[in-house]
Amino acid sequence: MKKKDVPQHGGILSRWREISYAVDDNGRYAQAPSIGWEPANTANRQAWKLIAKHTADVARRVRAGELSPLAYYMAKNQMDTNLLAKYVRLPRWRVKRHLRPDVFKRLKTSVLDRYADVFGIYRERFFDVQATQDLEFDNEK
Repeated sequence: MKKKDVPQHGGILSRWREISYAVDDNGRYAQAPSIGWEPANTANRQAWKLIAKHTADVARRVRAGELSPLAYYMAKNQMDTNLLAKYVRLPRWRVKRHLRPDVFKRLKTSVLDRYADVFGIYRERFFDVQATQDLEFDNEK
């Protein structure tokens, strides 16, 4: 594809650019910034809809008392227990145990602070279930 033909369809990237490689006027491969193209935009929109649906389901289960708020923030940040355990430097079995609401309520503030640091929130935000209900994904641009 020639550099001038790199798609510029806009979409999910918003103000960001992705780099593609295309042939320039001299016949050499060169980097060509793109704001997106429709097939990639469609695939990304579908993926984000699935992520939003999963996150909404987890938020519902947190409000119902089936899971701790930790599960919501894991879903929102697309983390599994293994990844989160590495970030907070805890054994995976402990992170899994902290997904239980009764266990999560008894966590020491030092452990809550470690989780809060990873998610970039205040410790008190974990216990504000209403806040989790109001968060949405804005990816339909």
